[in-house]
Amino acid sequence: MDKAERNKDNELVEKLVNLNRVSKVVKGGRRFSFAALVVVGDQNGKIGFGSGKANDVTEAIRKAVDKAKEHMITVPMIRSTIPHETVGNFKGASVLLRPAVPGTGVIAGGAVRSVMDACGIKDVLSKSLGSKNSVNRVKATFVALEQLFDAKELAKSRGKNLIDMWG
Repeated sequence: MDKAERNKDNELVEKLVNLNRVSKVVKGGRRFSFAALVVVGDQNGKIGFGSGKANDVTEAIRKAVDKAKEHMITVPMIRSTIPHETVGNFKGASVLLRPAVPGTGVIAGGAVRSVMDACGIKDVLSKSLGSKNSVNRVKATFVALEQLFDAKELAKSRGKNLIDMWG
């Protein structure tokens, strides 16, 4: 269920991670609606996710994309990978992310792969543990990405340069 499409106005990539049909039992029978989980990124380190629910599939996806664009984060990257190893936990899901050498590719499962592709990370190793719920896995991946720090920004905040900190 991976769908990528480009917006011409700001070149964001939209990836549909999960589309779920949910039902509500009412007096006359069942009423169906759709829940969509979408990841949006510029493939250059900015990424966001959102979920939307509506009676129509396209409306649910549109709502999810709007929410994802509102809540975007910036991920520090070194060339085509992440700067260091990190673990993200959200509810029952755990995601381990490790940097990889150029040419490795994205070694990840469905939800984590969608996040990495939208973010622009080309080389990463990952392991998903615990919950198989795609919403929790995406949120755990975002927790892991938010924990990453950029060496230059860290050195600058401490009033030093990179050579002073890491030799």
